[in-house]
Amino acid sequence: MEIGKFFHSNYVMGTENMEILKVVIADDEVRICQLIQALIDWDSLGMKVVGIAHNGEDACEMVQQTQPDILITDIRMPGCSGLELVKRVKELDSALEVIIISGYAHFEYAQQAISYGVGHYLLKPVNKGELTATLQKLQKKIGERKESELNHQELVNKAKRDDDHLRANLIDRLLDQPDMPVSQDTLTSIYHLKARQGVYQAFCVKVDYGRKIISGGRMDGTTGMAGEREISSTSSEVLMEKVREALERNLKNDSRELILLIRDDYCYGILNYPESEKESIRRSMKSSLTQMEIQKNMFQHVSFSMAVGAAYKEAERLADSMQEARKLIQERLVKGDGRVLDCMGKASEIQESELLKKYLREITHAVEISSIQNAAEAVEDLQDTVNKAKEIRGSEIFELVYAAADIFAASIRIPERTATVEEFRKQCDKCGKIEEIFSCLGDFQQKYIQEQAERYENDTIRPVRKAKEYIQNHFSDPLTLEEVSEMVGLSTAYFSALFKKTEGEGFAKYLINVRMEQAKLLLRESNLPVTEICRKVGYNDPKHFTHTFEKAAGVKPSTYRKLYG
Repeated sequence: MEIGKFFHSNYVMGTENMEILKVVIADDEVRICQLIQALIDWDSLGMKVVGIAHNGEDACEMVQQTQPDILITDIRMPGCSGLELVKRVKELDSALEVIIISGYAHFEYAQQAISYGVGHYLLKPVNKGELTATLQKLQKKIGERKESELNHQELVNKAKRDDDHLRANLIDRLLDQPDMPVSQDTLTSIYHLKARQGVYQAFCVKVDYGRKIISGGRMDGTTGMAGEREISSTSSEVLMEKVREALERNLKNDSRELILLIRDDYCYGILNYPESEKESIRRSMKSSLTQMEIQKNMFQHVSFSMAVGAAYKEAERLADSMQEARKLIQERLVKGDGRVLDCMGKASEIQESELLKKYLREITHAVEISSIQNAAEAVEDLQDTVNKAKEIRGSEIFELVYAAADIFAASIRIPERTATVEEFRKQCDKCGKIEEIFSCLGDFQQKYIQEQAERYENDTIRPVRKAKEYIQNHFSDPLTLEEVSEMVGLSTAYFSALFKKTEGEGFAKYLINVRMEQAKLLLRESNLPVTEICRKVGYNDPKHFTHTFEKAAGVKPSTYRKLYG
C-alpha cells in the first residue's frame, strides 16, 4: 500500500459542531485496551476509537489504514516497541498526536519519546481524570492546528483567486479597450504573468447552437419563423467548462502562460510560449477542437470554431492579436465550423452602399404598407447577393446585416433604437451560418412590422394606412380624393382631415410625392423615355409632369437622369 499523508479533511460535524477525531489504541495487554476504551466518554469529547492493536506491527498497519488523529500506545510491546512504533508513524505523519502510557517511569524512555515528538506521557495505572484532561488538550490543539491550516489554505486560495481575477481582467480590457497599452513589464508586475521572451498570441473559441429555420411563405403572406435553439443556462455553463478543460489539457504543457476567460458563448485565451513551440501549439489547438467536437454527442446542433490571432514577439502587439482573433472568428460563416481559423478571406467586390440603398427603398415600402412579405423579400435579395458573391468575408456579412437592421429600425421608428439594435447584434452573434444570420434579420423585421400592423388595426389611422397602401399600388392611375375616400369608407371631408392630421400633409401632396419618388427611381434605373415615365407615374400631360418634377427635385427629368442615372 502506498503510504501518503495521514491528515485528511474528514469532517463529521456533531451536535456541538465539532469534528470527530479518530483514535487508535495499542497495548499488548487486552485488559488495558478495554480499560482505556471504557474509561472515556468518547462521544462527549468528539472522538471515536477506530482501532485496537495488541502489538507494534499491527498498530503500525492500523495507523496507516485508519489515518487517526491520536495514537495511544504502551511504551513496551513485543515485536515492535511503542517507541519504535512512534518513530515510524511520526516519520510518516509528524502531525499525528501520540500519548505514551507505560508502567516504567524511567527518564530515558520519556526523553526518547519526547525526541520523537511525543508531548504526553502517562503512567499506569491509567487515571481517568488525567487521560481525559490530556485528550481535551489534544482536541484543542488539533482543532487550532486544523483551523490554522484551513486559514492558510484559504489565504492561498484567495491569492490564486485574486491572480485569476487579475488575469481575466487583462482579457476583458484587451477586448473592450483595444488601444490599452501593454508591455512585458505590465504583464508581469500588474497581471502576475510568468511572461518571458518568446511570442504572445490570442485566440478565441465560439460555441454556436444553431437556429430553427422554417422557410417559405404562408397563405396569410407572412414568412416562416426562425428561432434560437433552446439550451438551459446550466447546460451552457457545463459546455463552456468542457471547452475550458479541453484547452487547458492541450495547451498548458506547451506554453509558459495560459489565461482563459469565458464570456457568454466565447472562450478567449492568451498564450506566451517559446517561438520554437509554434507548430506544437497549433497541433494542440486542433486537438482541443477535436475534443470539443465530442460534445456534439450530448448537445445536439452545437458547433465549435476557433480563431487564432497572429503570434507576436512584442508584448505590445497582444491587443492586435486579440482583435484579429475576434474578427477571424466571424469567418466561420463562410468557411464553416469545426476549424482553426487563422487566415482572413478576400474582401468582396460587393458594393455595400448600393445594396443598402436598394434595401432602404424596399424596406421603406414594406414598412409603409406594413407588409411582412415585402420585408422578407428585401432580406432575400440581400442574401441572394451574398450567396452569389465569389469572395466575401464573414465580417462583411455581419456588418451588412447590422447596417440593414439599423436602417429598418430607423424606418419603422423603433423606440430606444440603439439598445434594440444592440440586442439584435447579440442575437446575430449566436449565428454560425449565413442562412441563420439572415433569418435573424427576417425575424427582427417581422416582429416589429407585425406589431405596427396590430397597432394600425386597432387605431383610428387604419383608414389612412389602407389609403396609403392603395396609393402605393395605384399611383399610375388617375386617382382622386373622392375615389380613395370611398374605398376606405369615409366621407371626403373627414378622410381629408384625418389624412392631413396623421401624415402632416394633404392627400394631393402625398400622392405627388409618391409619384415623384417613383419617377426618380425610373430615371435612375431604367432607359425608358421621359414621356413613358410620365405615363407610368400617373400623368397624361408631359409638360405638367416636367413642371411638377422640377418643382419637387429642383431639376428637370432629363437633367436628373444625367446627374444620377
